[in-house]
Amino acid sequence: MGVLTQQQKDDFWRDGYLVVEDAVSAETLKNLRRVFEGWVEDSRAHDKDYGETLDGRGRFDLEPGHSAKNPALRRVQSPEEVSEEFANVMRTGRSVEMCADLIGPNLKFHHGKINSKLPGAATQVKFHQDFTFQPMSNDDLVTCLLFMDDVTLENGPLEVVPGSHKGPLYSLWQNGKFTGAVADYIVEENKEKIVKCTGEAGSVCLMHSSLLHGSAPNRSHKPRTLYITTYYAEDAIELSPNALPSRFTHELVRGKHTGRVRCSSYEMELPVVPKETSFFAQQAGTDEDIDHA
Repeated sequence: MGVLTQQQKDDFWRDGYLVVEDAVSAETLKNLRRVFEGWVEDSRAHDKDYGETLDGRGRFDLEPGHSAKNPALRRVQSPEEVSEEFANVMRTGRSVEMCADLIGPNLKFHHGKINSKLPGAATQVKFHQDFTFQPMSNDDLVTCLLFMDDVTLENGPLEVVPGSHKGPLYSLWQNGKFTGAVADYIVEENKEKIVKCTGEAGSVCLMHSSLLHGSAPNRSHKPRTLYITTYYAEDAIELSPNALPSRFTHELVRGKHTGRVRCSSYEMELPVVPKETSFFAQQAGTDEDIDHA
């Protein structure tokens, strides 16, 4: 029996996103926070990105201006590789069952990350669609954003354009450079439609991979930390290098292997894997320049 109601499923497919409360227990949430707070403390001893992921890039991404006094750990790549608490949520959290309700019983894990905006953090996420970062043979991909803190209007919530998952796939290339963001005019055209996704800690926002979304800086005195996991239908195949590869990438988390592939029709420009720790550098224009050939 599924965990989402028919109304919730209908809302997701109409809007491209859905916020659901109580995705993890209070005890699990406490454990996730404890692990992350430990990483924040560790980050005080570093003045540049550190750690190492499967492809040799940094695991712990520090925002410009980070210091021992004012730590600004903005991303942890593949936290489930180095924390059993995060690995358990990745495999057994209620959000996995929610994804099964939406895109079928056979699910694989694509990637995981923590995005954090500590109080006063200047980092913003420019508007983009996840699918154009991670093209697959079909678009049955759902990103689960678990709220590790209360998400308010002031601390940099996810901002989405409802229904945009049904529209075009927008280019992340601007003037021949891969920027990881859509053109400014697209945001301007959609600004009146933007909805901010808020909720209590322990809630999850389920988001279709083609939904246009971004987020503003944290202007409050409260943190906004998300544990983000992406799952995809087992009959999809990756069509470009994974920008966040881990030893758990493509792990079957629900159902069975079918030995089949399913394709949907679309066209896009291929994405570029960041040279630095994360895509924040691409959006800021500080990653190594990559031009169209």
